[in-house]
This record gives sequence, C-alpha cells and structure tokens, in this order.
Amino acid sequence: MKRFFFVIFFILFSISVFSQEFLCNVSVNSSQIEGTDKRVYENLQSSLTEFINNRVWTNYSFKPEERIECSILITIDERSGDVFSGKLNLALRRPVFNTSYNTVLFNFIDESFQFEFVEFQTLEFVENTYTSNLTSVVAYYLYLFLGLDFDSFSMYGGTPFFEKAQAIVNTAQASRFIGWKAYESTKNRYWIIENILNPSYRDIRKFLYEYHRLGFDVMSDNMVEGRDKISKSLRLLRVVHNERPNLFFLQLFLAAKRDEFIKLFSDASKLEKTEAIEILSEIDPANTAKYQAIQKQN
Repeated sequence: MKRFFFVIFFILFSISVFSQEFLCNVSVNSSQIEGTDKRVYENLQSSLTEFINNRVWTNYSFKPEERIECSILITIDERSGDVFSGKLNLALRRPVFNTSYNTVLFNFIDESFQFEFVEFQTLEFVENTYTSNLTSVVAYYLYLFLGLDFDSFSMYGGTPFFEKAQAIVNTAQASRFIGWKAYESTKNRYWIIENILNPSYRDIRKFLYEYHRLGFDVMSDNMVEGRDKISKSLRLLRVVHNERPNLFFLQLFLAAKRDEFIKLFSDASKLEKTEAIEILSEIDPANTAKYQAIQKQN
C-alpha cells in the first residue's frame, strides 16, 4: 500500500515538475489538393497537435497559464504518394506583464517544407538523430520558439534551445529535403539559427530582453520608464544593422514588429518619436513612409 501511494505521488510530482510547454494551434490546409483522401490531412493535424502540445520539450516547469502560445499553419501544395510539399506559416506570441496584450516574437512563412507522412504513423523525434523531415522541421521551430521566449525574459536565456535547433540543422545536412543547407538559399532554416547564434549579431538578442522585459513588462506600472527603455533598446538594432545591413533575421524581426513599433511610438514624446523614426528608417528603409506616420500622431 505504501508503494502504491509512493507511485501515485511520484507521478503527480513528475507532472507538476515537467509540464507541457506549448499551447499551439495547428492547422493543415489541403484545399489545393484534389482527389485525395482528406482523412490523411485530418490525421496529420491531430498527430502534430498531440506531438507539439503533449510532449515535454524542456526540464522547466510551466504552469498552464504560462504555456507558450504559437500557431502553425501547414498549407499543402502538392502530394506524390506519401511525400507532401507546401509551406509553413509560423507565429509566436508573448504575453506582456499585467496586461491582456500579446506581442509577436516571430512571424515567418517557410516556403520549403517537404516531408513524408503515412496516415496513423507515430511521430517520433530523438535529439541528435535525424528521424524524419516532418518532426525535424517542427522540432526545429519549437526550439526556436523556446529560445526566443526565454531570451525575452532573461538575457541570452534562450541559448540552450537555440543550440538544440542548430543541432537539428546539423543532423539534417544529409537530408534529401530542402531548407537545411547554407548554399540552398540565403533565407532558410540554416540562416535563421546562424544569425541568432552568430556573436557578431548578439545585440539583437540583447534587444529581445531589453525591449520586452525591461520595456514592455514595465509599462503597465510606469509608462514613461518602459517606453524610454524601449526607445534606447532600438539603438541595439542599429548596431546589428551597421554590422550587417539586410541581415535575414533582423528583416524577419522587423516584419514581425513593424506595426507594433508604429503604434507604440505614436504616443511617445516628440524626442522619442524623432529618434525612433530616424533609427527605424535607417535599418528598414523600404518602410520609411510608414515610420514617418509616427510623427503625425498625437
């Protein structure tokens, strides 16, 4: 009897310590594929939902309300037997302290998504082992999500997860599927993680922390102090831009944050508006006209 209670306690303790990290909305769109059994796409969606949300990805304890919110939309363009081709729409959100607002950390369309899938197959992923392109791609982005989320709460806190994403890239080099190799494109999975972990662009990760944890999370208590920190954090993006103009990950980040920047600084002081417009126009010149609109807001 004592052993029984010990086992129950151990199970409950384990669940409380190693809880699921993700609350991810997974959708599979197969509307462009005609004449195929739609059940396979329904099974793919349910299998991925379980794989992402029910698997334990870290050794950290997450309360239910702390689970990381994200969305993955898979659009299937082609099918040949058990091989599928399409694209991934990926979005990651982060709550802002003491508000109902969620800020976007990542928003990207991966155009090079190919994978094999057999209906009702068990999805498996083993670290440092290339098992399948489907689970490798999904696990790569989940570790990327974890890294970005942790970076936004602690300085460079996402490093262990970025390193796991990089390890997936390394094991996938022998894959016949595209999206993993440096020479295939300047804008793929290889270059996202290369940009993030490259010491030369480290300030973009410092920005993630200062902008979100020291800026946004402070604004509910002290609007002036929080916005001032956000204003100063933009200078870090200028440093990265000066190091390498048109850096791929910086472009991704600006695309995710552009509308937020405009809304945020529209209510700033005249001095903060001027500096924000100057920096944002410098590092994102194609959207200068949008940033100029900040000055016109009261």
